Amino acid sequence: MQASQLQEFGLKVSSQSVIGLPVSTLSLQGYIDQIIRWGQSNLSKVVCVANVHMLVEATRSPKLATVLHHADLVTPDGMPLVWMLRLLRRTHQDRAPGMDLMQGICQSAAAQGIPVFFVGSEQKVLDRMRQRLQQEFPTLIIGGMEPLPFGSLPLPEAAEAPVIEAIRQSGSGVVFVSLGCPKQEQWMAQHQGEIPAVMVGIGGVFPIYAGLHKHAPKFIRESGFEWLYRLIQEPQRLWKRYADTIPPFLWMAAKQLLTDRKRKPVASEAANQVVSLRQLP
Repeated sequence: MQASQLQEFGLKVSSQSVIGLPVSTLSLQGYIDQIIRWGQSNLSKVVCVANVHMLVEATRSPKLATVLHHADLVTPDGMPLVWMLRLLRRTHQDRAPGMDLMQGICQSAAAQGIPVFFVGSEQKVLDRMRQRLQQEFPTLIIGGMEPLPFGSLPLPEAAEAPVIEAIRQSGSGVVFVSLGCPKQEQWMAQHQGEIPAVMVGIGGVFPIYAGLHKHAPKFIRESGFEWLYRLIQEPQRLWKRYADTIPPFLWMAAKQLLTDRKRKPVASEAANQVVSLRQLP
């Protein structure tokens, strides 16, 4: 097991390696609380919401892998990541999907008067999101909502510079970013230190929250078949992605679990030897 830890505001954040990439191991509320702590102080942080697609892409892209290794939090979005964490750590692990994170953060931000900002997607999506946010969180301070074009990075400075300045002027403590993986992860890493806020990449959550795409029922999300639900909704866009990432993940995950199980007995045997030595007169 490879683990990294950081200590900030008295909270220790640990991570577990899953197919070679770090995934943080807090509870769902723990992720929300940590992001709010950082947001209160306008700290520039990067939070990646990881699923199978993101981790497999990171095994192929050194640039994305670097972002994940240096991210301040990498939350387990997909159930396969949650199952891996539970098997590797032998303990319970919450799922922390983008939708739950966004709603939980907005609720806490509204209670504490922390402005939040939304970047990415399209104007019609942002408009519908604003309507729902105002209904669900009437005291939430929306620092701004700015679309950014999907496309290769770096984005045109003429389109990007005004957005960054708007975020800075808004005083927002949290910025939700929806540019798709891996663009949003690279964008957040590129602007860490420049944007004084916690940047949370939540991919396709914007159109779901806006009501343009259906959210999978809870029992489907918890069963691990949310990918199939999404595939049925967007087959042309997603079939190739899933065919390209799910089989490699299953193979790499199986290898890691087998390696981990082989190491456990060795560790147990060594521990038993230590106990036996201590019992010698």
